[in-house]
Amino acid sequence: MTFVRKTLSLSKVNLSYLEWNSAVKASSDTNILLLHGLADQALVWKKLAEELSDRYHIIAPDMRGHGESSKPDRGYTFTEVIEDLEALMEHLNWSKAHILGHSWTGKVAAIWAKQNPQKFNSMILVDPIFIMNFPSLFKFMLPLLYRQLDCLKLIGPFTSFEQAENQAKELAQFSGWSDLQQELFQAGMEQKPDGSWGSKFRIPTRNEIFEQVLEVPGLTQAIDIPTLLIQPEKGVNRQDWQLQPYKKYLTHLEIQKIPGNHWSFLVEPDSFNQTVQAFLNAQIQVKL
Repeated sequence: MTFVRKTLSLSKVNLSYLEWNSAVKASSDTNILLLHGLADQALVWKKLAEELSDRYHIIAPDMRGHGESSKPDRGYTFTEVIEDLEALMEHLNWSKAHILGHSWTGKVAAIWAKQNPQKFNSMILVDPIFIMNFPSLFKFMLPLLYRQLDCLKLIGPFTSFEQAENQAKELAQFSGWSDLQQELFQAGMEQKPDGSWGSKFRIPTRNEIFEQVLEVPGLTQAIDIPTLLIQPEKGVNRQDWQLQPYKKYLTHLEIQKIPGNHWSFLVEPDSFNQTVQAFLNAQIQVKL
């Protein structure tokens, strides 16, 4: 089943989102909200959504500052991002949903679940980053981090579209260069006023999101929501100490190791989709 792109106009931003299977019988058990990671876009969930759309009503927004949504210079606090998502759920007339977050939005989801757990039927955290806060001295390492992270290497500028494409083919999220990965790359790039090429994701967005990610802890109290933590074998959460906050604060936690890297849903989609589907099926069985 293909998606429909729609736009929700809010007071400060326009939120673009993809929708699959709006005709499914309305039920909080069949609502799925898919949140992409830093510098990505809703289209990353295309294969997963197509796999699940015969049974679920699926929404995947371009988070503010990403994709086709508005890109203000400021306004990327966790509070503002969560307000967008709650407004989107209200617009959809969703009281709750199964909510999946990857990377940065894994932390968004954890903070949201702490603040407003009644919005969650279940939570799926896909290789979240920096789930706890970090010492202020860590900020001095950000310039180095910005140069190292694959998700930021397409900001540019590039002298040509071809140069940008060659860079993309070297990055972890485009490993294998499938039709979907090529589609994602093309949808995420734009030509700048000076003729150069670069990502639609902008530096002011990057800077404020990282400020928030480093300063605000994601887990500080017990969260009693069925939660799946997906741990790719080549992801960022490989050490036991990194898993301790999840084990401490998430009282109904399941951890599943799967093949692939931080973008397992792009490089190992079959394994990823099967893992998500099995977890969702288990949630249905619990309620029967």
